[in-house]
Amino acid sequence: MGSLGAIMKHPDDLYPLLKLKMAAKKAEKQIPSEPHWRFCYTMLHKVSRSFALVIQQLGTELRNAVCIFYLVLRALDTVEDDTSIDTDVKVPILIAFHNRIYDRDWHFSCGTNNYKVLMDQFHHVSTAFLELGKGYQEAIEDITKRMGAGMAKFICKEVETIDDYDEYCHYVAGLVGLGLSKLFHASGSEDLAPDDLSNSMGLFLQKANIIRDYLEDINEIPKSRMFWPRQIWSKYVNKLEELKYPENSIKAVQCLNDMVTNALMHAEDSLKYMSALRDLAIFRFCAIPQIMAIGTIALCYNNIEVFRGVVKMRRGLTAKVIDRTKTMADVYGAFFDFACILESKVDKNDPNATKTLSRLQSIQKTCRESGLLSKRKSYIVNGNGYSSTMIFILIITFSILFAYLSANRQNI
Repeated sequence: MGSLGAIMKHPDDLYPLLKLKMAAKKAEKQIPSEPHWRFCYTMLHKVSRSFALVIQQLGTELRNAVCIFYLVLRALDTVEDDTSIDTDVKVPILIAFHNRIYDRDWHFSCGTNNYKVLMDQFHHVSTAFLELGKGYQEAIEDITKRMGAGMAKFICKEVETIDDYDEYCHYVAGLVGLGLSKLFHASGSEDLAPDDLSNSMGLFLQKANIIRDYLEDINEIPKSRMFWPRQIWSKYVNKLEELKYPENSIKAVQCLNDMVTNALMHAEDSLKYMSALRDLAIFRFCAIPQIMAIGTIALCYNNIEVFRGVVKMRRGLTAKVIDRTKTMADVYGAFFDFACILESKVDKNDPNATKTLSRLQSIQKTCRESGLLSKRKSYIVNGNGYSSTMIFILIITFSILFAYLSANRQNI
């Protein structure tokens, strides 16, 4: 759960946090008993707890397909991310990875911690993959093949231009959007979404992550990972790593804001994609990460801490997003509120202020024209207030409840 200090500051986070914790426990209890499926869902919880919670929205057949799709691409990503693997070894693996998922005996040791376990025991993923319906298998194989080829291309090529940046993000995330759209269609729950909208869904998420993860990527050992395009950062510094130096703080923030402005171009496509979804479970599965993306972007904008440490949404707000995202009105509301937060942070002297404001106003206009803003209750800008006495009572009550549950678990 969130820290005590954060809960005291945002007491209305407490209930969603408790619900999130209970949902996580419930999800863990629902892990299948078959060894290969148990491995897959257990690994999913370990490599992405938030995704493991969101995926529970889906029906069993589609959930299994999305779980395997995620783990296959996570394994592919682990190979790409491991900077200790020689290029002449890495590239052939990436290119042939779509064939490996049919091989129950294949594994490749790389990565660290849970990702190393995933790679060492990849045979469980292959076994589960081979139990999926043919339509799901074909979609996963196709996207894995295209993504592996794209990753291999950028192993030997730096991200120079904005077109390169969009192409790289297409390979590592836009294709995920296309693949998920194919899985939704194969399940019979949705029409096949246009490729450009599916691609934008992936690019919006990926660009939010690339912006947030600057420091982690640039400090990667033994070799930095550099995804910010030279066409943007070269306007501010001579080398990408120079953005993290305190003496370059002003230029770093200007470059950061330039990157955020670029990412915002995908927001309206994302809204259009989500507004066409019919299945509630699929809608929530798609909407929650998109709201997290614009929330992350809003937090990063004009924030020097991106170059100093870890920047991410507070856990309580994440819990609220997961708990309260149920309709398109909620999505329009969240996008509108985060766009307003972003707008309030724009410095008129920033080199990209005019372009940033134009994109934010376009997002706000789309949300207003939906006619749904009046049908939602904001939890981002306005919180429910509680008295200090009520906060104290709630904290004591839930502390006792948590201690009781913990004691019972130990006695079982």
